Amino acid sequence: MTGSGGEQLVRTRARLAALLADASTGALGAAGGRVAGVYLRSGTPGLLRLAVLAGLPGPLFRPWWRLHVGRPFPVADAYRLGVRVVLSDAAETVRRYPQFAAGLPFPLGSVHMPVPGGSEPLGVLTVLRPAVADSVDELLDMELLARLAEGLGAELLALADGDASAVVWDGEPLCVRPPAARPAQAVVARFDWDPVTCAVRPDDRLYALLGLCPGEFAGSDTAFADALAPDDTDRILAALRDTAAGKPPAAPLHLRSREGAPRLLDLWPAAADGAAERVGGVVFEPGPAAADGAADLLPQGVFCLDRLGLIVYVNQAAARLAGRERERLLGRPIWEALPWLTGPPYDDHLRGALLAPDPVHFHVRRPAGEGDEPGAGDWLAVSVHPGADLLTCTLMPASRVDTPVEPVVEEHMPEGSVAGDHSMEPLYRPIALAIALTDAVTARQVSAVVMRELLPAFGGRCLAIYLLQDRHLYLAWESGFPQGFLTPFEGVGLDARLPGVECLTTGRPLFFESMQQLPAAYPGIPLDADEGARAFLPLIASGRPVGSCILGFDRPRGFSTEERTVLTALAGLIAHAMERAQRYDSEAALARGLQQALLPRRLSTHPEVETAGRYLPGTQGMDVGGDWYDVVEAGDGLALVIGDVQGHGVQAAATMGQLRSAVRAFALGDRPPDEVMSGTNHLLIDLDPGQFASCCYLRLDPATGRARIARAGHPPPLLRSPDGRTRLVDVPGGVVLGVDPQARYPVAELLLEPDAILALYTDGLVERPGADIDDGITALRLALARAGAAAGRRGGRSLAGVADRLTAGARHATDRPDDVALLLAARRSAPVRHR
Repeated sequence: MTGSGGEQLVRTRARLAALLADASTGALGAAGGRVAGVYLRSGTPGLLRLAVLAGLPGPLFRPWWRLHVGRPFPVADAYRLGVRVVLSDAAETVRRYPQFAAGLPFPLGSVHMPVPGGSEPLGVLTVLRPAVADSVDELLDMELLARLAEGLGAELLALADGDASAVVWDGEPLCVRPPAARPAQAVVARFDWDPVTCAVRPDDRLYALLGLCPGEFAGSDTAFADALAPDDTDRILAALRDTAAGKPPAAPLHLRSREGAPRLLDLWPAAADGAAERVGGVVFEPGPAAADGAADLLPQGVFCLDRLGLIVYVNQAAARLAGRERERLLGRPIWEALPWLTGPPYDDHLRGALLAPDPVHFHVRRPAGEGDEPGAGDWLAVSVHPGADLLTCTLMPASRVDTPVEPVVEEHMPEGSVAGDHSMEPLYRPIALAIALTDAVTARQVSAVVMRELLPAFGGRCLAIYLLQDRHLYLAWESGFPQGFLTPFEGVGLDARLPGVECLTTGRPLFFESMQQLPAAYPGIPLDADEGARAFLPLIASGRPVGSCILGFDRPRGFSTEERTVLTALAGLIAHAMERAQRYDSEAALARGLQQALLPRRLSTHPEVETAGRYLPGTQGMDVGGDWYDVVEAGDGLALVIGDVQGHGVQAAATMGQLRSAVRAFALGDRPPDEVMSGTNHLLIDLDPGQFASCCYLRLDPATGRARIARAGHPPPLLRSPDGRTRLVDVPGGVVLGVDPQARYPVAELLLEPDAILALYTDGLVERPGADIDDGITALRLALARAGAAAGRRGGRSLAGVADRLTAGARHATDRPDDVALLLAARRSAPVRHR
């Protein structure tokens, strides 16, 4: 959006920023959310960009700054379909949008509301919010959210002088700090406890913090614990007793007040040796930097982040452990002030603390050279405690807690082997592997993902995957092994004494740090190399054996406890993906049979109308979808219909069959097109299959060529006139079927002249990932013009030949993600034989 002149441009941008900020912060309140944002169209067709983000630092949301409208994400569906998408909790999110859920694996719900702006949305207003346990959600005001989205759309159009095409966003998102939940004040208070009398003596700050009057406080440890954190009374009393015995807690206790405010409790014995005469303690309730110096009383490091990732408070202990002066930390983003505390996997920990209610705990190594303070290169224990407005983070030397140490060469390892060569990177691999596996549906695709994602993460060289069938293991994938080496192991039974078999039958992974260890454990086993390490992982999904996975390495290496744990967990992901792939084969075969049974074997005929239809299943994913076409006798005319049920597989094919039957019944009754659409819409809503469908319905009078047409979220038809001109038919449409019971479907008219060709099609013929669907429709329009001309030059037009030409490219494509349906109709002045 631009204005005339520099000052006008500055004012326009400022107004735009204010509109986006107001909409996102308003959405937080309307949906009871933690994070909100607005996606707008970009200058790249088919690409949405995040324009504003409230409640989360921009760098932590970078993977979602750009979204293609064809991706399986709720924002993309809300934009493309023009309908709101509401996900109540993580389970529903995983079921409907597994890639989105894998990237944000937290107990979240979300709402995605299209921002209206004419014929298509201008963008999407999206909110991430706590999961909802039941069907009653008092925090979600859907009407207010809809009004916010509508108001934002109107304001954006006004700012662009009514030009919807000018409402675009191509920069980085604006990051907005949400309104504070409460004006908190940080408080640090001290007390001591007498183990003999059980009396607690608080200071004045603690009386104020707990809301107690000195004369009314009973002074007992039980009364103190109940006032401090009523849900953790027993834990506090146990910590006091342990500290008195010389065993203080390894880390500060994370507590919650009666009102839910986060609190930290740290304890220490007053005596250095033996039983303590008294126990000292500090209670810390975090707040903004206005409480400068208060938390310096705490022996461990404490710093606070706001919801944009800025460090707003840091005590002296935290600055010392971080190796930085406080002035170099305060007011700076954490990824600039403490870069070693960001990036994988730490970004995911921070996202979790900002989006989920539970604290997160992890360990990080401060790089050597970070300042001159002692401890450079040492491990630190980090705890991040969520809050409404602030994250409270504690730092302490890892020696105070049980923590894994840096991987080292172990004594039992072969000479020259290294433990944990890639030990830090795999910490983040489960999420990356889960995301990648969501798009893999065949066994080969799963295996290719494993080789691409897993081997580089651990420095592996070769991979073999065996699948179980009839109590025998068969090779599904191999890479990196000498040619023919694995042939003798093909089809081995479960009674064979081989590591790939025994890891599956026992359910325990097997790790060999050198090739010399293999023949020692399995005498006579063939070896493919003189040196290297091997990992044999059982593929078990929900207790059911699926197969075995073998990872090979070029040189001897150790496997740390952490690596073994991660590899075992990854094997579970692979097993579930492989099991899904095996189900895919059988389900795909069933769906193909069902689809072919439901599609018409022959089309209804009329002496003055020629028709031709084509259907092609997709070559990726579940192959078979819900596309269909039909020609039905309607009174003294013909009804032509084409539709596309969302999704693939048996469910989509079954829903397609129900819709096709419904449309046929309405058509046989010669109902008007708008009534056919409305009736089918209500049927789909009543069936509630969890799916929606697009449809285009046309009722043709063969004698006059007059046609009446209605459209429900479906691509508009193409019409080739007898003189060769080919155009897109401008047909107003309603929303897709199965969404809005009050939807209306306007009817348009067109004239089908003799020798003209009408083309109805589904989006699989014109849409490709990463490309604009309008470009695909233009290409189809030009192809129809050429195909019609070629048929005319040969004398007499064959619609079957035209249909074959229009689908030739799709028929030979090996990467077609969606199925394709095409229906052609031509009106002739003399009777012709139907093809």
